Amino acid sequence: MSQATLGDDEELFGEAATEMRADVESSLADAWGALPDADDVWETDADNVLGVLNGLNSALEVGDAEAHLRDAKKWFTMGQRADAFDDADDLKAEIADLEAAIADLSRASEQVGDLTSTIPALRGTLEDAGLADDAADDDADDGAADDADEAEE
Repeated sequence: MSQATLGDDEELFGEAATEMRADVESSLADAWGALPDADDVWETDADNVLGVLNGLNSALEVGDAEAHLRDAKKWFTMGQRADAFDDADDLKAEIADLEAAIADLSRASEQVGDLTSTIPALRGTLEDAGLADDAADDDADDGAADDADEAEE
């Protein structure tokens, strides 16, 4: 192998490493961009609690962020194994931050999903309890009226 070929190989490897880093950074940017906006999670225009929960659950969807994160991790892993990155600590930290954000959104979505299925049942229970209370109040009112009628006689 000639000296020129070795030099070309080094230059090609350097270009490939630069492109690989750019691919990781691009995938990370796409993943961050696919996450919901903070205002979408915070603000609502629903008329009731169930509407708020449904809207929040939709807002918490991570969309394509997971696929972009997977691409970033794939290129990052390849670059690390090839020892292509001079300094990859910033990429590693950003991948970890993105993983944490996606995990937080997923956990929140699960919790909201649990509430979304619980709230209608809770409402039904409370309505049934309210009907039972109304019936008990009616019985008490009828009993008091009977007592008043007996006292008048």
